Amino acid sequence: MTAVEALDGLTLAVIALDQQLRVDRMNSAAEVLFGVSAGYACGESLHTALPLLAPIVGRVAQALTDGEGFTERELRLRGPGGRTITLDVSATPVRSGVDRALLLELMPRDRQLRISRDNSLWKQQQISREMIRGLAHEIKNPLGGLRGAAQLLARQVNDPSLTEFTDVIINEADRLQALVDRLLGPNRPPKKRQINIHEVVEHVCKLVCAQASAQVVVERDYDPSLPELLADPEQMIQALLNIGVNALEAVGDEGRIRFRTRSQRQFTIGGTRHRFVLRVDVTDDGPGIPPAMLEQIFYPMVTTRPEGSGLGLAIAQNLVHTHGGLIECDSRPGATTFSIYLPVECSDVT
Repeated sequence: MTAVEALDGLTLAVIALDQQLRVDRMNSAAEVLFGVSAGYACGESLHTALPLLAPIVGRVAQALTDGEGFTERELRLRGPGGRTITLDVSATPVRSGVDRALLLELMPRDRQLRISRDNSLWKQQQISREMIRGLAHEIKNPLGGLRGAAQLLARQVNDPSLTEFTDVIINEADRLQALVDRLLGPNRPPKKRQINIHEVVEHVCKLVCAQASAQVVVERDYDPSLPELLADPEQMIQALLNIGVNALEAVGDEGRIRFRTRSQRQFTIGGTRHRFVLRVDVTDDGPGIPPAMLEQIFYPMVTTRPEGSGLGLAIAQNLVHTHGGLIECDSRPGATTFSIYLPVECSDVT
Protein backbone atom coordinates (compact mmCIF):
# COMPACT_ATOMS: atom_id res chain seq x y z
CA MET A 1 0.00 0.00 0.00
CA THR A 2 1.37 3.41 -1.00
CA ALA A 3 1.27 6.50 1.23
CA VAL A 4 -1.38 8.03 -1.05
CA GLU A 5 -3.57 4.92 -0.77
CA ALA A 6 -3.16 4.96 3.01
CA LEU A 7 -4.22 8.62 3.18
CA ASP A 8 -7.24 7.95 0.96
CA GLY A 9 -8.27 5.17 3.32
CA LEU A 10 -8.59 7.56 6.24
CA THR A 11 -11.90 9.05 7.37
CA LEU A 12 -9.88 12.04 8.65
CA ALA A 13 -9.57 14.87 6.11
CA VAL A 14 -5.90 15.70 5.47
CA ILE A 15 -4.60 18.71 3.50
CA ALA A 16 -0.94 19.49 2.82
CA LEU A 17 -0.05 23.16 2.21
CA ASP A 18 3.18 24.49 0.75
CA GLN A 19 5.14 27.54 1.92
CA GLN A 20 2.85 29.90 -0.02
CA LEU A 21 -0.28 28.36 1.56
CA ARG A 22 -1.19 26.64 -1.67
CA VAL A 23 -2.84 23.24 -1.55
CA ASP A 24 -0.20 20.63 -2.38
CA ARG A 25 -2.19 17.46 -1.63
CA MET A 26 -5.55 16.45 -0.19
CA ASN A 27 -7.00 13.03 0.49
CA SER A 28 -10.41 11.62 -0.48
CA ALA A 29 -11.98 12.49 2.89
CA ALA A 30 -11.04 16.15 2.32
CA GLU A 31 -12.56 16.04 -1.18
CA VAL A 32 -15.83 14.78 0.30
CA LEU A 33 -15.80 17.26 3.18
CA PHE A 34 -15.34 20.33 1.01
CA GLY A 35 -17.05 19.08 -2.15
CA VAL A 36 -14.06 19.77 -4.45
CA SER A 37 -11.65 17.47 -6.24
CA ALA A 38 -7.94 17.34 -5.55
CA GLY A 39 -7.34 18.10 -9.22
CA TYR A 40 -9.15 21.42 -8.83
CA ALA A 41 -7.72 22.39 -5.43
CA CYS A 42 -4.05 21.46 -5.82
CA GLY A 43 -1.95 24.46 -6.82
CA GLU A 44 -4.61 26.95 -5.67
CA SER A 45 -4.30 29.14 -2.59
CA LEU A 46 -6.09 27.84 0.51
CA HIS A 47 -8.74 30.58 0.58
CA THR A 48 -9.44 30.15 -3.16
CA ALA A 49 -9.57 26.35 -3.22
CA LEU A 50 -11.40 25.92 0.09
CA PRO A 51 -13.34 29.13 0.87
CA LEU A 52 -14.99 27.44 3.83
CA LEU A 53 -11.61 27.69 5.61
CA ALA A 54 -11.22 31.44 4.92
CA PRO A 55 -11.82 32.40 8.60
CA ILE A 56 -8.72 30.46 9.75
CA VAL A 57 -6.35 31.35 6.90
CA GLY A 58 -4.68 34.01 9.06
CA ARG A 59 -4.07 31.59 11.90
CA VAL A 60 -2.78 28.94 9.50
CA ALA A 61 -0.35 31.46 7.97
CA GLN A 62 0.88 32.42 11.46
CA ALA A 63 1.43 28.76 12.35
CA LEU A 64 3.51 28.31 9.20
CA THR A 65 5.56 31.45 9.92
CA ASP A 66 6.18 30.65 13.60
CA GLY A 67 6.68 26.94 13.08
CA GLU A 68 4.20 26.20 15.84
CA GLY A 69 1.11 24.12 15.31
CA PHE A 70 -2.29 24.49 16.92
CA THR A 71 -5.42 22.50 17.63
CA GLU A 72 -8.92 23.90 17.82
CA ARG A 73 -11.98 21.92 18.86
CA GLU A 74 -15.54 22.37 17.60
CA LEU A 75 -14.67 25.15 15.17
CA ARG A 76 -17.87 26.31 13.45
CA LEU A 77 -17.38 27.51 9.88
CA ARG A 78 -20.00 29.01 7.59
CA GLY A 79 -19.56 28.79 3.87
CA PRO A 80 -21.38 30.03 0.75
CA GLY A 81 -25.12 29.40 0.73
CA GLY A 82 -25.31 29.31 4.52
CA ARG A 83 -23.65 25.89 4.81
CA THR A 84 -22.25 25.39 8.31
CA ILE A 85 -19.94 22.61 9.50
CA THR A 86 -18.29 21.92 12.86
CA LEU A 87 -14.70 20.71 12.78
CA ASP A 88 -11.86 19.69 15.03
CA VAL A 89 -8.78 21.21 13.34
CA SER A 90 -5.09 20.45 13.91
CA ALA A 91 -2.24 22.24 12.10
CA THR A 92 1.26 20.74 12.15
CA PRO A 93 4.31 22.47 10.56
CA VAL A 94 6.57 20.09 8.64
CA ARG A 95 9.67 20.36 6.47
CA SER A 96 9.50 19.69 2.75
CA GLY A 97 13.14 19.76 1.73
CA VAL A 98 14.40 23.23 2.58
CA ASP A 99 10.92 24.74 2.52
CA ARG A 100 8.37 24.85 5.26
CA ALA A 101 4.99 23.21 4.80
CA LEU A 102 1.89 22.64 6.89
CA LEU A 103 -0.30 19.62 7.44
CA LEU A 104 -3.97 20.27 8.24
CA GLU A 105 -6.04 17.50 9.82
CA LEU A 106 -9.79 18.08 9.99
CA MET A 107 -12.35 15.86 11.65
CA PRO A 108 -15.98 16.85 11.04
CA ARG A 109 -17.95 16.62 14.26
CA ASP A 110 -21.12 16.69 12.14
CA ARG A 111 -20.06 13.38 10.60
CA GLN A 112 -20.05 11.63 13.96
CA LEU A 113 -23.48 13.05 14.75
CA ARG A 114 -24.75 11.96 11.31
CA ILE A 115 -23.46 8.41 11.75
CA SER A 116 -25.11 8.15 15.16
CA ARG A 117 -28.37 9.60 13.82
CA ASP A 118 -28.37 7.37 10.73
CA ASN A 119 -27.70 4.24 12.79
CA SER A 120 -30.63 5.12 15.03
CA LEU A 121 -32.84 5.88 12.02
CA TRP A 122 -31.80 2.61 10.35
CA LYS A 123 -32.77 0.57 13.41
CA GLN A 124 -36.04 2.45 13.91
CA GLN A 125 -37.05 1.88 10.30
CA GLN A 126 -36.23 -1.84 10.50
CA ILE A 127 -38.38 -2.16 13.63
CA SER A 128 -41.15 -0.10 12.05
CA ARG A 129 -41.07 -2.22 8.90
CA GLU A 130 -41.37 -5.48 10.84
CA MET A 131 -44.34 -4.06 12.76
CA ILE A 132 -45.99 -2.96 9.51
CA ARG A 133 -45.44 -6.39 7.94
CA GLY A 134 -47.07 -8.11 10.90
CA LEU A 135 -49.98 -5.69 10.93
CA ALA A 136 -50.45 -5.90 7.16
CA HIS A 137 -50.66 -9.71 7.21
CA GLU A 138 -53.20 -9.55 10.04
CA ILE A 139 -55.32 -7.21 7.89
CA LYS A 140 -54.97 -9.22 4.66
CA ASN A 141 -56.40 -12.43 6.09
CA PRO A 142 -59.83 -11.08 7.15
CA LEU A 143 -59.95 -8.91 4.01
CA GLY A 144 -59.88 -12.03 1.85
CA GLY A 145 -62.71 -13.56 3.86
CA LEU A 146 -64.71 -10.32 3.72
CA ARG A 147 -64.37 -10.08 -0.05
CA GLY A 148 -65.24 -13.74 -0.57
CA ALA A 149 -68.33 -13.44 1.61
CA ALA A 150 -69.47 -10.35 -0.31
CA GLN A 151 -69.09 -12.22 -3.61
CA LEU A 152 -71.14 -15.17 -2.34
CA LEU A 153 -73.80 -12.81 -1.04
CA ALA A 154 -73.97 -11.01 -4.38
CA ARG A 155 -74.76 -14.31 -6.14
CA GLN A 156 -77.69 -14.95 -3.78
CA VAL A 157 -79.20 -11.47 -4.18
CA ASN A 158 -81.41 -10.77 -7.16
CA ASP A 159 -82.30 -7.19 -6.24
CA PRO A 160 -79.97 -4.76 -8.13
CA SER A 161 -80.40 -2.18 -5.37
CA LEU A 162 -78.83 -4.64 -2.91
CA THR A 163 -76.00 -5.83 -5.19
CA GLU A 164 -74.91 -2.20 -5.28
CA PHE A 165 -73.94 -2.56 -1.60
CA THR A 166 -72.06 -5.81 -2.14
CA ASP A 167 -70.14 -4.10 -4.96
CA VAL A 168 -69.14 -1.36 -2.52
CA ILE A 169 -67.83 -3.99 -0.06
CA ILE A 170 -65.84 -5.75 -2.79
CA ASN A 171 -64.38 -2.50 -4.19
CA GLU A 172 -63.37 -1.23 -0.74
CA ALA A 173 -61.82 -4.60 0.11
CA ASP A 174 -59.79 -4.37 -3.12
CA ARG A 175 -58.74 -0.82 -2.28
CA LEU A 176 -57.56 -1.86 1.19
CA GLN A 177 -55.76 -4.86 -0.31
CA ALA A 178 -53.87 -2.54 -2.69
CA LEU A 179 -53.00 -0.23 0.20
CA VAL A 180 -51.65 -3.14 2.25
CA ASP A 181 -49.60 -4.36 -0.72
CA ARG A 182 -48.08 -0.92 -1.05
CA LEU A 183 -47.27 -0.87 2.66
CA LEU A 184 -45.48 -4.20 2.30
CA GLY A 185 -43.42 -2.91 -0.62
CA PRO A 186 -42.13 -5.02 -3.52
CA ASN A 187 -43.17 -8.66 -3.36
CA ARG A 188 -40.03 -9.94 -5.07
CA PRO A 189 -36.31 -9.73 -4.31
CA PRO A 190 -34.34 -7.25 -6.42
CA LYS A 191 -33.11 -8.55 -9.79
CA LYS A 192 -29.67 -7.01 -9.69
CA ARG A 193 -27.39 -6.46 -12.64
CA GLN A 194 -24.68 -3.99 -13.55
CA ILE A 195 -26.29 -0.67 -14.46
CA ASN A 196 -25.23 2.89 -15.23
CA ILE A 197 -26.89 5.05 -12.56
CA HIS A 198 -27.20 7.90 -15.07
CA GLU A 199 -29.54 5.82 -17.24
CA VAL A 200 -31.83 5.51 -14.22
CA VAL A 201 -31.57 9.21 -13.32
CA GLU A 202 -32.12 10.35 -16.91
CA HIS A 203 -35.18 8.10 -17.26
CA VAL A 204 -36.69 9.62 -14.11
CA CYS A 205 -35.81 13.14 -15.30
CA LYS A 206 -37.79 12.58 -18.49
CA LEU A 207 -40.79 11.28 -16.51
CA VAL A 208 -40.68 14.30 -14.18
CA CYS A 209 -40.35 16.69 -17.14
CA ALA A 210 -43.39 15.09 -18.77
CA GLN A 211 -45.49 15.84 -15.67
CA ALA A 212 -44.06 19.30 -14.98
CA SER A 213 -45.56 22.60 -16.11
CA ALA A 214 -43.67 24.82 -18.55
CA GLN A 215 -42.49 27.03 -15.65
CA VAL A 216 -40.72 24.19 -13.84
CA VAL A 217 -37.02 23.91 -14.74
CA VAL A 218 -35.40 20.47 -14.39
CA GLU A 219 -31.60 20.61 -14.21
CA ARG A 220 -29.00 17.83 -14.55
CA ASP A 221 -25.57 17.80 -12.93
CA TYR A 222 -23.93 14.42 -13.56
CA ASP A 223 -20.49 13.08 -12.68
CA PRO A 224 -19.53 11.01 -15.78
CA SER A 225 -16.71 9.23 -13.92
CA LEU A 226 -19.03 7.17 -11.70
CA PRO A 227 -18.64 3.38 -12.01
CA GLU A 228 -21.46 0.96 -12.75
CA LEU A 229 -23.66 -0.21 -9.89
CA LEU A 230 -25.03 -3.68 -9.10
CA ALA A 231 -28.75 -2.94 -8.69
CA ASP A 232 -32.29 -3.64 -9.86
CA PRO A 233 -32.98 -0.88 -12.43
CA GLU A 234 -36.77 -1.04 -12.03
CA GLN A 235 -36.59 -0.66 -8.26
CA MET A 236 -34.06 2.15 -8.55
CA ILE A 237 -36.31 3.97 -11.02
CA GLN A 238 -39.29 3.57 -8.67
CA ALA A 239 -37.35 4.87 -5.65
CA LEU A 240 -35.95 7.88 -7.50
CA LEU A 241 -39.28 8.60 -9.21
CA ASN A 242 -41.07 8.73 -5.85
CA ILE A 243 -38.58 11.36 -4.70
CA GLY A 244 -38.78 13.24 -8.01
CA VAL A 245 -42.58 13.37 -7.86
CA ASN A 246 -42.32 14.68 -4.29
CA ALA A 247 -40.04 17.47 -5.52
CA LEU A 248 -42.44 18.26 -8.35
CA GLU A 249 -45.36 18.51 -5.94
CA ALA A 250 -43.26 20.73 -3.66
CA VAL A 251 -42.51 23.33 -6.35
CA GLY A 252 -46.02 23.32 -7.79
CA ASP A 253 -46.49 25.14 -11.10
CA GLU A 254 -43.23 27.10 -10.96
CA GLY A 255 -39.82 26.27 -9.59
CA ARG A 256 -36.53 24.47 -10.07
CA ILE A 257 -35.53 20.81 -9.55
CA ARG A 258 -31.97 19.56 -9.85
CA PHE A 259 -30.77 15.95 -10.24
CA ARG A 260 -27.12 15.62 -9.22
CA THR A 261 -24.77 12.60 -9.06
CA ARG A 262 -21.51 12.37 -7.16
CA SER A 263 -19.27 9.83 -5.45
CA GLN A 264 -18.25 9.67 -1.80
CA ARG A 265 -15.54 7.67 -0.10
CA GLN A 266 -15.38 6.19 3.39
CA PHE A 267 -19.12 6.59 3.98
CA THR A 268 -20.94 4.81 6.81
CA ILE A 269 -24.40 3.24 6.31
CA GLY A 270 -26.11 1.29 9.06
CA GLY A 271 -22.90 0.87 11.04
CA THR A 272 -20.92 -0.37 8.02
CA ARG A 273 -18.24 1.81 6.47
CA HIS A 274 -18.12 1.61 2.68
CA ARG A 275 -15.03 2.53 0.73
CA PHE A 276 -17.05 3.99 -2.13
CA VAL A 277 -20.70 4.99 -2.55
CA LEU A 278 -22.71 6.65 -5.29
CA ARG A 279 -24.79 9.64 -4.28
CA VAL A 280 -27.86 10.92 -6.12
CA ASP A 281 -29.27 14.26 -4.94
CA VAL A 282 -32.72 15.59 -5.83
CA THR A 283 -33.04 19.26 -4.83
CA ASP A 284 -36.07 21.50 -5.16
CA ASP A 285 -36.67 25.16 -4.28
CA GLY A 286 -40.09 24.58 -2.72
CA PRO A 287 -41.25 25.75 0.72
CA GLY A 288 -39.34 23.03 2.57
CA ILE A 289 -40.36 20.44 5.16
CA PRO A 290 -41.28 21.52 8.70
CA PRO A 291 -38.38 20.66 11.07
CA ALA A 292 -40.72 18.73 13.36
CA MET A 293 -41.51 16.32 10.49
CA LEU A 294 -37.99 15.68 9.19
CA GLU A 295 -37.42 12.68 11.46
CA GLN A 296 -40.77 11.12 10.47
CA ILE A 297 -41.06 11.61 6.71
CA PHE A 298 -39.83 8.10 5.85
CA TYR A 299 -42.49 6.43 7.99
CA PRO A 300 -45.62 5.13 6.19
CA MET A 301 -48.72 7.33 6.24
CA VAL A 302 -46.71 10.46 7.14
CA THR A 303 -47.21 13.32 4.68
CA THR A 304 -47.15 17.12 4.60
CA ARG A 305 -49.95 17.26 2.00
CA PRO A 306 -53.64 16.71 2.79
CA GLU A 307 -54.09 14.71 -0.43
CA GLY A 308 -50.89 12.66 -0.03
CA SER A 309 -50.84 8.95 0.79
CA GLY A 310 -47.66 9.13 2.85
CA LEU A 311 -46.26 6.00 1.15
CA GLY A 312 -43.95 7.34 -1.55
CA LEU A 313 -40.91 8.06 0.63
CA ALA A 314 -41.43 4.97 2.78
CA ILE A 315 -41.42 2.78 -0.34
CA ALA A 316 -38.36 4.61 -1.75
CA GLN A 317 -36.44 4.12 1.51
CA ASN A 318 -37.36 0.43 1.58
CA LEU A 319 -36.22 -0.09 -2.03
CA VAL A 320 -32.92 1.64 -1.34
CA HIS A 321 -32.49 -0.39 1.89
CA THR A 322 -32.77 -3.63 -0.10
CA HIS A 323 -29.68 -2.43 -2.01
CA GLY A 324 -27.79 -1.71 1.23
CA GLY A 325 -28.28 2.02 0.79
CA LEU A 326 -29.81 4.95 2.60
CA ILE A 327 -31.86 8.07 1.88
CA GLU A 328 -31.22 11.27 3.82
CA CYS A 329 -33.08 14.58 3.73
CA ASP A 330 -31.90 18.11 4.42
CA SER A 331 -34.52 20.82 4.17
CA ARG A 332 -34.97 24.52 4.66
CA PRO A 333 -37.26 26.99 2.85
CA GLY A 334 -36.13 27.24 -0.77
CA ALA A 335 -33.78 24.24 -0.65
CA THR A 336 -34.86 20.67 0.08
CA THR A 337 -32.44 17.89 -0.86
CA PHE A 338 -33.07 14.16 -0.77
CA SER A 339 -29.80 12.22 -1.07
CA ILE A 340 -29.67 8.54 -2.06
CA TYR A 341 -26.48 6.72 -1.04
CA LEU A 342 -25.73 3.39 -2.74
CA PRO A 343 -22.61 1.34 -1.90
CA VAL A 344 -20.51 0.12 -4.79
CA GLU A 345 -18.62 -3.17 -4.67
CA CYS A 346 -14.91 -2.54 -4.22
CA SER A 347 -14.10 -4.50 -7.38
CA ASP A 348 -16.19 -2.03 -9.38
CA VAL A 349 -14.12 0.98 -8.29
CA THR A 350 -11.01 1.87 -10.23
